[in-house]
Amino acid sequence: MKVSLEYDEIHSYITQFDLKRVFSEWDTIPFQLRIYEKDEVVLREGDELDGIYLLVEGQTKVTTSVETGKSLLLRFCHPLSIFGDIELIQKVAIQSQVEAVADTRLLFVAKQTVEKRLMQDYRFLNELLKHLSFKLQTCTSSSKINLLATVEERFAIYLVTTRLSSGFSKEIHTLNIPEIASLLGTTTRHLNRVIDKLSEAGILSRKRGGFVVIEGDKLNDISAGLRYE
Repeated sequence: MKVSLEYDEIHSYITQFDLKRVFSEWDTIPFQLRIYEKDEVVLREGDELDGIYLLVEGQTKVTTSVETGKSLLLRFCHPLSIFGDIELIQKVAIQSQVEAVADTRLLFVAKQTVEKRLMQDYRFLNELLKHLSFKLQTCTSSSKINLLATVEERFAIYLVTTRLSSGFSKEIHTLNIPEIASLLGTTTRHLNRVIDKLSEAGILSRKRGGFVVIEGDKLNDISAGLRYE
């Protein structure tokens, strides 16, 4: 992680996302810009929260641990997302792991500043309410996917959700099948069978080190409109 205090850089994100409407005294808040590389952990499940994070560039993956020690995928997040709101309000340790899946930037406000100033700011609290409501909605969707969808449907949902970084009808390289299988709550063997089935149906085409999505529309049909986001 790298930290920037460059005013012009921070102010450009405040302007881009109209954050002046979120913070009544935005120009007196000591923002940091935290920069994470792909695969770097932003928040680690079980750690103590150090502040509020606002995703302003890039993409993150949110997962939660299960009893077997494996992780289960909850959602992918895009700007503008907020992290740390649940932990701040409930006064608990970090509930889910947040990991950068691309080069990612987040505006950060330290916990002390949030508690002393922002928790009395009705604009900020109104924004938190919006994001908490959205998280409740996405948690309902992810529960439906993880509990009721077949592995084939879950894999289709995973691919459709991540389409922006790969693009349909383009080659997808270096997929970590065991990791994806774990995130989808299945085994590597079962997921490979699903990939073989989709390949036989002409939806995917296996290639060395990955595969090509041929029929994006059919993959979208299998996903039934559900998304990990």
